Amino acid sequence: MALDRISLTDFRNHAATELGATARFNLLVGDNGAGKTNVLEALSLLAPGRGLRRAALSDIARAGSERGFGVGASLVQDDDEPVRLATYSESAHPNRRRVRINGADSSAARLGEWIAVTWLTPAMDGLFTGPAGDRRRYMDRLALALDPAHASHAARYEAALRERNRLLSDLREPESGWLDAIEAQMVQHGTALMQGRARLVETLAVRLAEMPAEPFARPALTYVPAAPDHADGLSQALFDNRRRDRAAQRTLEGPHRDELDVVHAAKRIPAAHSSTGEQKAMLVAMTLAHAGLAAQGRASLLLLDEVAAHLDPVRRAALFEQLRGSGAQVWMTGTELAPFSAIAGEAAVWRVSAGAVERD
Repeated sequence: MALDRISLTDFRNHAATELGATARFNLLVGDNGAGKTNVLEALSLLAPGRGLRRAALSDIARAGSERGFGVGASLVQDDDEPVRLATYSESAHPNRRRVRINGADSSAARLGEWIAVTWLTPAMDGLFTGPAGDRRRYMDRLALALDPAHASHAARYEAALRERNRLLSDLREPESGWLDAIEAQMVQHGTALMQGRARLVETLAVRLAEMPAEPFARPALTYVPAAPDHADGLSQALFDNRRRDRAAQRTLEGPHRDELDVVHAAKRIPAAHSSTGEQKAMLVAMTLAHAGLAAQGRASLLLLDEVAAHLDPVRRAALFEQLRGSGAQVWMTGTELAPFSAIAGEAAVWRVSAGAVERD
């Protein structure tokens, strides 16, 4: 299964871009600022979530456009009829995302039932050294690619958390009945959220153990829940901490404070203390492992922004070899074709310039 007949309308600097006759490997080549990453961002929005830049929808529509943006693609499935996926915004509601599947109105969550999207971008280079919230979002994005229901649990938990925090920060003492109802929602969706993260890390760790230890540094992953990961325990913790949380005016315990612990397996040192090159190698290993998992049962899309240029020839060759066996359709960007010479003959190549795309 793969995407084909991709269209971008008024998306960033792309007024009207069409990409057809795609392949397993798809290369977007052009100068910095030409619009290569914009194509990847558009593809990332064919899955639930906010895309690889986490941008506000109103910032995505092309400057000067009097309408919203549009992204469409056909999901080709062997002998079955293609499935047409589309997401767009309208000028009247620039921050409301609309989705259509086979021409019928749908939801972003339903996109996850058709396609799993994984990406690696330069902005993720600080994942191991940045705030824990970045790693929680990373876990949730990877878990979503394996289980589309994960997004709903995350959104509903966050909504209930905001409401509980609002009540806790109110000058008036909140009624226990209101807190009971809100905490019941947090327990329902919070336990599902933690269970999804735990399953992700467990399956990802197994996959990583099956991969070669070199040339990409193998990471060891541990999911560290910040609250009991079962309903009774989380419920009791929220109830017991009401007075403390009210003093702090926020919820101090729950899955919104979880952590992903990553260690360089061979050296047994935290990823945050590893070299920049080792951190990049571990991220690549995690991305490859997840892409293989995501490709089981659904179409899988892997978006790699400027990844080849920062790898030495040995690691580039290993990357391409593992991508061949990943089962995912791969999209990569670069400023020149040379780093992709080993796969250029089996790839679809597009030259990108000022928001225009031309097939080589």
